[in-house]
Amino acid sequence: MDMDVDEASRPKEGKAILVILVGAPGSGKSTFCEEVMRSSTRPWIRVCQDTIGNGKAGSKAQCLSSAASALKDHKSVFIDRCNLDREQRSEFVKLGDVHKIDVHAVVLDLPAKLCISRSVKRTGHEGNLQGGKAAAVVNRMLQKKELPKLSEGYSRITFCQSESDVKGAINTYGSLGPLDNLPHGCFGQKNPDSKVQVGIMKFLKKVPAPDAAARPDGSGDTTSQNPGKNDYFHKDVEMAYPILDNPNLESKEGESQGVAFDGSHASRVSLDDAPTLAFPSISTSDFQFNYEKAADIIVEKIAEFTAKLGNARLVLVDLTHKSKILSLVKAKASEKHIDTQKFLTHVGDITKLHSTGGLNCNVIANAANWRLKPGGGGVNAAIFNAAGPELESATKERAKSLSPGNAVVVPLPASSPLFVTEGVTHVIHVLGPNMNPQRPNCLNNDYEKGCKILQDAYASLFEGFASIVRTQAGQSREKNENIVKKALKLQDKSECHSRNNLTNIDQKNKRDADHGSEKSKKCKGIQDSFGVSSNSRDERVDSEHRRNGGSMNKAWGSWAQALHQMAMHPEKHKDDLLEISEDVVVLNDLYPKAKKHVLILSRTRGVDCLEDVQKEHFQLLKKMHDVGLKWARKFLDENASLVFRLGYHSAPSMQQLHLHVISQDFDSKHMKNKKHWNSFNTAFFRDSIDVMDEVSSHGKATLKDDDKLLSMELRCHRCRSAHPNDKLLFTLLLC
Repeated sequence: MDMDVDEASRPKEGKAILVILVGAPGSGKSTFCEEVMRSSTRPWIRVCQDTIGNGKAGSKAQCLSSAASALKDHKSVFIDRCNLDREQRSEFVKLGDVHKIDVHAVVLDLPAKLCISRSVKRTGHEGNLQGGKAAAVVNRMLQKKELPKLSEGYSRITFCQSESDVKGAINTYGSLGPLDNLPHGCFGQKNPDSKVQVGIMKFLKKVPAPDAAARPDGSGDTTSQNPGKNDYFHKDVEMAYPILDNPNLESKEGESQGVAFDGSHASRVSLDDAPTLAFPSISTSDFQFNYEKAADIIVEKIAEFTAKLGNARLVLVDLTHKSKILSLVKAKASEKHIDTQKFLTHVGDITKLHSTGGLNCNVIANAANWRLKPGGGGVNAAIFNAAGPELESATKERAKSLSPGNAVVVPLPASSPLFVTEGVTHVIHVLGPNMNPQRPNCLNNDYEKGCKILQDAYASLFEGFASIVRTQAGQSREKNENIVKKALKLQDKSECHSRNNLTNIDQKNKRDADHGSEKSKKCKGIQDSFGVSSNSRDERVDSEHRRNGGSMNKAWGSWAQALHQMAMHPEKHKDDLLEISEDVVVLNDLYPKAKKHVLILSRTRGVDCLEDVQKEHFQLLKKMHDVGLKWARKFLDENASLVFRLGYHSAPSMQQLHLHVISQDFDSKHMKNKKHWNSFNTAFFRDSIDVMDEVSSHGKATLKDDDKLLSMELRCHRCRSAHPNDKLLFTLLLC
């Protein structure tokens, strides 16, 4: 860390210290205090505004009083507040003059992506700042961030811009004894003039790049890379909301990287419907295995296993078009007439196949070390880095070590950035033979033994992938059988009850916050344009649900079928649509509840709402989320002050699953009543990231469809203060 130390002025021994923590929600302020207080022999008091009022949130004045009392008792104090601007800090700094003690600042200036991710995922937070609303709060606070300076009155400022910096600062303060001191000065500030990003989507865009690009075959050679070309992260979401950043997935970069045997670009090949394994060449780089022999074994095992994998695909990956192993394998596979629909080669980073190459590979192979640990460079380091600590933890649960010729399948937790950004559900660690005398277990050019080990390695790898394919196919069949059973059962019931229930159901549907009192006028116009008559409603709804198994416990009124008709027949409504693709269509909400409000509409039959979503629909949710992010980025380019939220209504009244992309200004003449407001600012509105996480982990989304949520008291979506009067809401609520 850089440091500017004032050696001339050092604090006197035995003084208490006032440490003002500076950082956004989720930056780790409370954890910092707890870690230091756990290890330090110095008496510390933590003053936290979230708990200062007898365990509940209190005021700044209470924090000042508590800090002053502790300092008077010669105890050192942590001020655990955000303190992101000078005005918020100034009164605490003045306590230093009053009590003749040193005032320090510890600035937890961590990436916004990390703060948002932590805030969104945490539960049981002292200040109840968690879930989807946390992202907007973090974003708003960071826009006003003002870093502290020594001139404000501090004797020492420590800047932490990474988690390793934070650990270092914890060790520094945790090792302080009652009489120990720290030198004065400014420590660790790397770029004092860096700009603050604006807009929630700026924190949800880019995919974090590895520290160093690594060859998928393990060489670590980066000479073929174009500097700066992939220097984007998600959105600063680590996915809070994790997530693909590249707005030009069909760009020439992605196309030029894909190489298929028939000469077409691999990035143009749609792998959405086929389980796909991406794997590097094993042992040919750092372990120096002969390329020719390795290529023969790769092609031999591919030919053996493609017949066993059904519609699944195998993709051999390397970083550069000059790759010798890709050229050899491609030529040998062509000679063997291997089906190019089941095996192809691809040039690109194995940790970014979807975001930069357009390939959806749900399983990737890792050329691991025997310890199954991160590090060592090459593809092993790249994959562990991209997958985050979740992969290391999941690997430990499966195996402690790996012997040459073997592989181990590791399900990737849904919280892993690689799962969220690239759709990778499994990593298969595989270890091949070593011919490098500088590495352990060298075979000293014994290729008879080496070839046998490499054959076993690829066989283990492909068998592991086959087991994943079989498991997923079994789960899919079971779910389809359940859907059919449910359809038959509900079909019988519907004949007896549909007419009796239809009136009540339609009344319940009309509560939907998207349309409110304008709904009947809106839907009449859309209904006419679609040619949907009320006389045919029962027949159309019943037959549609019998065919597709979607939300069959709910009969959709004729007005509610408008979005469904648009999704099924977009060619009839081109003038009303912003975007049409195979999976989704995009349109402006007819009665927007904010400056920017668009709908990402699924085109999948039988998925009418969140209730219908199951685990096999995860890729659909991810596609909708990615399209939503793209449109949010577009709006942010037009107006950088906007903040966006992506989510679903728990109980929509319009048929066909649709994702709302809505700016958080809620500045619209159509935001007229309590139901409108609460449908977007209570748990009724489910954040897209939370939905994807729940579907991935549990196979379904949690529905918050209690009518009470729509009729509860009005609360500001930023500070959560209550407003009993509807009129006050739309004039004063936005703080």
